[in-house]
Amino acid sequence: MVLRYLNLSLLILFPIAWFAPLMRAGLLPLFSLSEISVISGLQALWQSDMLLALVVTFFALFVPYLKTLGLALVQFGLLDMRALPVLTVLGKLAMADIFLVALYITVAKGIGVGRIETAWGLYMFTGCILASLVIGLLSRRIAEAPPR
Repeated sequence: MVLRYLNLSLLILFPIAWFAPLMRAGLLPLFSLSEISVISGLQALWQSDMLLALVVTFFALFVPYLKTLGLALVQFGLLDMRALPVLTVLGKLAMADIFLVALYITVAKGIGVGRIETAWGLYMFTGCILASLVIGLLSRRIAEAPPR
């Protein structure tokens, strides 16, 4: 029962995390912003590389949200339990976005282009993705448990 409400809270927390600052950059060729969020990063990416922007938008916004919505439908009995393995895969794909952000930060720091600091939104976004993974795994475990 608690998992249902934790999962539903992610439907509110994900959009907040998308607009929260992921990092602060003093100078980056791709961004002319001081604070970079998922949304502002995607806006800049759409102007420079539409194909990459489409891929990142799919993995950063749609995959985690679809997974959360799908899991809510399963938890409330509106979607069959057989959808859980697909939702688990979606959760793993969403984690790829966190890897991309970490890679960008590492590359930018490594080549010495300006100054980059991580911000609270990166931790919130990562926490949302990880919470979604854990909620999905626990929901699957509960679904597979034999009835008492």
